[in-house]
Amino acid sequence: MTSGVGDTREHDGAPGGEPGAVRAADTRRGADPGRAAHAGAAEAIPPGTADTRREGRGRLGMSIQSKLLAMLLAVSLLAAVIVGVIGFVNGRNSLHAAAEDRVTTLREMRTTLVRAAVGSVEQSVVLNSRNLSAQQASLAFNAGFAEAQTRELSPEKRAELDAFYAERFTPELRERTGDDYSDRAFLPEDPAAQYLQAYYTAPTTDFDAALAVADAGDGSEWSAAHARYHDYFQRLIDTLGYEDILLFNTEGSVVYSAYSGVDLGADITAGPLRDTLLAGAYEEVMATNSVSAVATTDFERWVPSLGVPTMWVVSPVGNDERITGAMAAQVPLERISEVLTGANRWAEQGLGQTGEVYLVGGDGLMRSASRQLFEDPEGYAAEVRANGTPQQTVDRILQVDGTVLLQPVDTEPVARALSGETGVMRSTTITGREAITAYTPVGVSGLDWVAVASVDSDEALAPVREFTRNLVLATLGILLGVTLLSMLFAQVFSRPVRRLAGAVREVAAGDYDTRVPADGRDEFGELGQAFNDMSSSLRIKQDLIDEQREEYDRLLLSVVPQDVATKYRAGEETIAEDHPDVTVVFAQLVGIEDFARGRSSEEERELLNRLMLSFDDAAERTGVEKVRTLHGAYLASSGLIVPRVDNVRRAIDFALELRACVERFNAQHGTHLQVRIGVDTGTVTSGIVSKTGLAYDLWGDAVNLAHRVQERVATPGVYVSQRVRDRLMDSVELDAAGEISAGDGAEPVWKVR
Repeated sequence: MTSGVGDTREHDGAPGGEPGAVRAADTRRGADPGRAAHAGAAEAIPPGTADTRREGRGRLGMSIQSKLLAMLLAVSLLAAVIVGVIGFVNGRNSLHAAAEDRVTTLREMRTTLVRAAVGSVEQSVVLNSRNLSAQQASLAFNAGFAEAQTRELSPEKRAELDAFYAERFTPELRERTGDDYSDRAFLPEDPAAQYLQAYYTAPTTDFDAALAVADAGDGSEWSAAHARYHDYFQRLIDTLGYEDILLFNTEGSVVYSAYSGVDLGADITAGPLRDTLLAGAYEEVMATNSVSAVATTDFERWVPSLGVPTMWVVSPVGNDERITGAMAAQVPLERISEVLTGANRWAEQGLGQTGEVYLVGGDGLMRSASRQLFEDPEGYAAEVRANGTPQQTVDRILQVDGTVLLQPVDTEPVARALSGETGVMRSTTITGREAITAYTPVGVSGLDWVAVASVDSDEALAPVREFTRNLVLATLGILLGVTLLSMLFAQVFSRPVRRLAGAVREVAAGDYDTRVPADGRDEFGELGQAFNDMSSSLRIKQDLIDEQREEYDRLLLSVVPQDVATKYRAGEETIAEDHPDVTVVFAQLVGIEDFARGRSSEEERELLNRLMLSFDDAAERTGVEKVRTLHGAYLASSGLIVPRVDNVRRAIDFALELRACVERFNAQHGTHLQVRIGVDTGTVTSGIVSKTGLAYDLWGDAVNLAHRVQERVATPGVYVSQRVRDRLMDSVELDAAGEISAGDGAEPVWKVR
């Protein structure tokens, strides 16, 4: 029964076992293609068709030329009427709706991006405030700030601090904001704040220089904390793009500022900064007593940053056990504007030449940059001034090159959005232009922002004007085309004949996929249909022949390698080839008689086929070529078809896989089969040993020795020759298993552990 399993798999691809393939080959060599074509066409035409054609030629009716002329005139005139009446009305309305949809889409996209940007900053601040480094820094700066309360400034340092406010900060603030302040308006009264600003704020020339200072060298506890943790916050600023980071203690004092500005040491609950939005956000999150709390402020003019509009995200610092303060991240003004403007690439972001999306706060002032101010400052100033913006505000906008918290937007879309509405309408922009405007509340918690997207009507409705122009031109073109086509009907009439003649030549050349139009009910339609039926019949016959040849080739390649199959198809009588450096694996099942006992032949064959298929899968996984199966044995090679430098190692891996396959088979079916495997390496010869039976085999010293190695011992296992052991170079653990006689004497046999 074991022999049957091997024979079935070995001879599946033999010519004698595939009569259909042989007949297909004979048909291609000896059949008459012309006769087959005529026969296919004749078979495809149902009885009575010839009579129908004769009757068709005798019936009365319009000629092909008259039909084509009448059809072209009717379709052309009808198309002109439909496009001119229905198309104009519906097309114009559709283009208006499309323009509104475009603006609405821009509004929704940018609003979603704004919410995502704010949410991302809030999430990062919450995570960073709960970071262990932030918690440790908070404790260290709190302790350092308390210790700084006891330190006194030298007269020189106090004079330096006074000079900083009188000569640098306050004059710059007056110039930036246009407001008047006394020299000591923002000079801190708290001793710790004075001390820290004297050593970290006053000595620096700008914000970047302050950020680079890690230790002022004063030996204070706060300086030690700054030297240790300043780099951490500096990296947060560089990585996340914050403008500044502040740390507060639980009393509301700013115990750390990354840029060491004038807000360092300030009491956010008292003094000049007590009425700021940041102070409210600090008190809000601290009142929750939760490290997960977060508050985002609207833009406000931050005095320590010389009145630049600033947005803050605040979250408590600490853990579930206690809160030691709060962290505030200063969000740059450009962060929101870049989201809305696409980094000032309006046209590339789908906003065209005049489109823009901007934010407006509850106070009616803009919260983002204006496109026209960026592209044409003078033109923008002239238009907003003419539309009611005060001259002082216009001058200030040009001075700071920005519209945030400066440009008032008093339009109907903004008023509707601030009342909670969402929609699209035609309105006037802040520059006095007519535009299609889409509006909606932004929907960010704590911020009463609304988003407005607008595109000038001239640009938005340009497709409507273009459609009207194209409609007129198309109508004129149709009329002109009808006239020209009527003059060329004589030539068009002969086209079906030429097309059919060309198709016949293509079929004669072997292209059976050729088709001709056959939709008409005249003589040409009938002839085209008959031609297509003939071509289809020939295609079907050719496909059958090709399928049989492909099946024959597939079966042949399942038995022999590609190069041997090529020689066999070429008609070579003797096909044999020597292969150097090939490793041979010969496996013999042990206990096959006990396995067959008590089982029917069908059951035995089915189970053995399963086992042999698992051997085939193992060969494919390990890159080993199967040669044949026979009498409960399995012959395989490594490096035969595909030369490999590691063919010995692959053969050993395959042998171990065979052993594992047998063990799994026994566990699944309750059998007690074992396998004895021999492995040798060397030169082998492969080829077809039986021309009539198409048996592909492998022979040579390496094959013989692999067979004898496993025959030498009675116990199951994987056994290798001395040549295999030498190639393995101690990469596999082996035990001596005796000797076998070879041509030049005895040769040792080794067993794989």
